[in-house]
Amino acid sequence: MKIMKKYLLSVALLIAVSISAKAQFSLGIKGGVNYSTINSDNLRSSSIAGYQVGAFARIGGGLYLQPELYLSSSGGDFNSNDNAYSARIRFTNLNVPVLLGLRFGPQNLNLRVMAGPIYTSVLSHSESFSQNFNTAFNDFGQYKNSTLGFQAGAGVDLGAITADLRYEGGLSDINSSFGQRQHLWALSIGFKIF
Repeated sequence: MKIMKKYLLSVALLIAVSISAKAQFSLGIKGGVNYSTINSDNLRSSSIAGYQVGAFARIGGGLYLQPELYLSSSGGDFNSNDNAYSARIRFTNLNVPVLLGLRFGPQNLNLRVMAGPIYTSVLSHSESFSQNFNTAFNDFGQYKNSTLGFQAGAGVDLGAITADLRYEGGLSDINSSFGQRQHLWALSIGFKIF
């Protein structure tokens, strides 16, 4: 088993070195807006607007790897079916997606598709509940500190300017007591520094 692990690690390192030897590399900054919703059992949910701002690296040519690091805000609104209870949750997050993408088109104008996992660490959250909400849902606001999810989307590069439209879905619940799982749409604009 140890030999197999060493063999796989050696192959992975060889592939990484050969790709990086031929790879193009760019680094950039990005910012944008998102519309997030948190689905919940037994409650109606609606989207709220948020932001994202951070940096990305792109390694590779036609096939590329794009790790990112950015701050974002997200959350959701909740209402009971009879409108007797309501709540609003807002998170400030540190996001780390690692996307695998495919780029095609001419050098200064190309289209991209990408997908990959995202790790989200909740830095802080704020909640506002109607007066009777806490009585009905005692542990509603007991949120996890981190979640795993996925992103998939498309983008376009025009010279040094880059734009992406992505969907993000949760692979883990942010609050397992009520089946709360976050998902969002994000639109961002970036600039490749080099």
